[in-house]
Amino acid sequence: MHKITIIGGGNIGLSLAKGLVKADYCRAQDICITRRSLASLEEEKAAGYQVSENNVEAVTSASYIVLAILPQQVRKVLDEISPSLKPHQIVISVVSGVTCADIKEVIGQDKTVIRVMPNTAIAIGQSMTCIATDKADENQIQAVSHMFETVGAVVVINEDLMTSATALCACGIAFFLRSIRAASQGGVEIGFHAHDALKMAIQTAKGAADLLLQMQSHPESEIDKVTSPKGCTIAGLNEMEHNGFSSAFIKGIKLSAKKAGGLYND
Repeated sequence: MHKITIIGGGNIGLSLAKGLVKADYCRAQDICITRRSLASLEEEKAAGYQVSENNVEAVTSASYIVLAILPQQVRKVLDEISPSLKPHQIVISVVSGVTCADIKEVIGQDKTVIRVMPNTAIAIGQSMTCIATDKADENQIQAVSHMFETVGAVVVINEDLMTSATALCACGIAFFLRSIRAASQGGVEIGFHAHDALKMAIQTAKGAADLLLQMQSHPESEIDKVTSPKGCTIAGLNEMEHNGFSSAFIKGIKLSAKKAGGLYND
């Protein structure tokens, strides 16, 4: 059984740890989670996970080392653990805007680095995770892909698209949540109680996504099925488009991608 060390016990780190155990990928005792303050990991410790505030000790026996920290913390953590890393270990970076080259510059060119961009739906095993690398071999990419397939869907992409993946998939969670919130607010305005409107908006959004996933269809073909001539659906869609709905969504994704690319340097 592979040992995994997750440096950073924040939302993504903890969600990954719990997701891997829930999916029977590994046992809780095979995962070590590190954080500067162990007080916030009491629940995980009680559940059987190893916890540590010493990154150097935590990485020594791990097959996989997951960096689930802020871009601004990367250099300090890498400087700290670099002397302890072995060539057979795989470093998995979940850090936005930090390239494989950035990491290897600190830990050495002989190390294997794979970048991974999940989103917060990893907490329920529904992440859209993008994976990229510079020189990892196919077996290593497959091994990491398998790890993250236990907590959602995986796409392997070129590394130069990772900041774009951050915007579309990681930031994208917030964009779709905001659109659901807007739909529920519209529901209140046309007469529903807030809790009913939200439930209706959530289930309708879920139904729309599942339609595309299960039917393997294009959004426009499903839209065509609910837009009749002179009907209420096309009237609503056109009003949204006149007010820049698609344009605003696209611009938001583009700006997030631009911002994601500069996080490490900022």
